[in-house]
Amino acid sequence: MNNGRIRALTGLCLSVLLLGGCGRRQEQEPISRSEFLLNTFVTVTIYDSQDESLLEDCLDLCRDYENLLSATIPGSEIYQINHRTPGTERVQVSEETAKLIGEGLYFGDLTDGAFDITIEPLSSLWDFTSEDPVLPDPEAIRQAANKVDYRKVQVEGNEIVLLSPDVSIDLGAIAKGYIADRMKDYLQEHGVESAVLNLGGNVLCLGERPDGTPFRIGLQMPFEDRNETIAALEINDLSVVTSGVYERHFVIDGVNYHHILNPHSGYPYENGLLSVTIVSPRSVDGDALSTSCFSLGLEKGMELAESMEGVYAYFVTDDYEIHYSQGAEELLDKQPSA
Repeated sequence: MNNGRIRALTGLCLSVLLLGGCGRRQEQEPISRSEFLLNTFVTVTIYDSQDESLLEDCLDLCRDYENLLSATIPGSEIYQINHRTPGTERVQVSEETAKLIGEGLYFGDLTDGAFDITIEPLSSLWDFTSEDPVLPDPEAIRQAANKVDYRKVQVEGNEIVLLSPDVSIDLGAIAKGYIADRMKDYLQEHGVESAVLNLGGNVLCLGERPDGTPFRIGLQMPFEDRNETIAALEINDLSVVTSGVYERHFVIDGVNYHHILNPHSGYPYENGLLSVTIVSPRSVDGDALSTSCFSLGLEKGMELAESMEGVYAYFVTDDYEIHYSQGAEELLDKQPSA
């Protein structure tokens, strides 16, 4: 997961790029604004309106959710859960926080714990941003792994029930998708039908381009420059989210240590995968499934992706081969390169 000292809602390694369109010339230039939120750059681009107040309001909404769901911002509801008074077993939260924790527990059940929102004791040990990275102490990892168990969290209405004093929550693997969905809802409520939300590479497309052509989303080539893509997709009104081993990572003694941690061992997964990209109607599903499918490995991850309605998956193995779920190849960009 993410750096314990600077962790907010960075979520997963998301390596998708908004590429230039290949359609007809637009009647008007899109409006766009970026801000550093969720410990990354969040960009809102609207294609069918010139109302710049929508950009600011959308970013404000993102900021509000960060202040609600961050594990490290004092006063957030997740921070309050993790820093509860000893002996506290129930914490009252907002409906939004309870709903998202419930989503996280659903994916925990779906993957038999491969996806686990109680990973915080482990994720806080690993520093993937240090200029001089070091491996956490093995005994500290072992002890932290013993504290991770999503089954020790329950949601009862707007109350979070904590069945162990050791439980702490990190929603970084699901929150950005949830926030993107809420930002999309806001724009739709205000009449926007063509827009792109990019939360640090977690891309959610609202509708299509005004000229009727799809948005073109590039998938980053693992371990290469951000502008080098391994594939490009044509996307209408869908989310694209990637989890990979090549951004928040470090190498020690020839071993690549990345941020996608096995909640059982406490160490990064080693399963022959470089990345998993999920295309889905809801970004919250793409966020959680990209981690889940990566964690399960190619075979079981593919089974999970294909069991979900409207979901398409792209698995890149360490030989740089792309493995497609059923129907996924149909989304590949059919336009010639510019």
